[in-house]
Amino acid sequence: MARVLEDRVAIITGAAQGLGEAIAHRLAQGGAHVVVADLNFDKAQQVVEAIRQQTDRQAIAVRSDVTDEAQVEAMVQRAVDEFGRLDIMVANAGIVIAGDVAEFPAEKWRKVIEVNLVGYFLCAKHAARVMKRQRSGVIIQINSKSGKKGGYRNSAYATAKFGGIGLTQSLALELAEYGVRVNAICPGNLLDSPLWVDSLYDQYAKKWDIAKQDVRPMYEAKVPLGRGCTYDDVTNVVVFLASDQASYMTGQAINVTGGEEMR
Repeated sequence: MARVLEDRVAIITGAAQGLGEAIAHRLAQGGAHVVVADLNFDKAQQVVEAIRQQTDRQAIAVRSDVTDEAQVEAMVQRAVDEFGRLDIMVANAGIVIAGDVAEFPAEKWRKVIEVNLVGYFLCAKHAARVMKRQRSGVIIQINSKSGKKGGYRNSAYATAKFGGIGLTQSLALELAEYGVRVNAICPGNLLDSPLWVDSLYDQYAKKWDIAKQDVRPMYEAKVPLGRGCTYDDVTNVVVFLASDQASYMTGQAINVTGGEEMR
């Protein structure tokens, strides 16, 4: 699948680390010029420098809060000003806050919805304005297995991700006449990602009332293929959906879970 995205222009949100960083690198390896967007501009710039050193592709960093419409609009405009077009929008930025519904602070619940769902809407909205004029483009949301099946003490995140699949399908219907495809990817647990290492192992140890070292084996045991999801598992599908090889696919929410959603 090398260079199937030759000279296309992609924005990846939440791309300063973790899965977003991996997606930015993989799209560049596939031939795309990339906009690395994140709240953390310094780390985004480090990703840009690595892409420039490791590929022959152009890359720029943009500071962007996906919950702020003015910043999202400016992010998209920067891509168009720099590269002349926008072919791929990957709405990856997201947060997870888990907790008992009876004790869940409403402001934290709203924050999860704002970042994961409203942020996706704003990115898609402003990407669509450009892509409709071009009569081409691809919007990809990084969703979750939690968009297909509710999670214990995970009401805010599951709500946002279920909503994301509905938004994906609605946008796919609305934008099809302009040649714009909209799809979602639903990864399993990225057990080696910064999100898990820095946050979720502690959160889920508390949620399940178990020792932190027991969290990973418990989640691996839920997967028929017996392991966590990797960045390559997800980025393989991102490149496919962004390419012409997926030209007849829109409105889909593709599981990359090792079969976990079947249990």
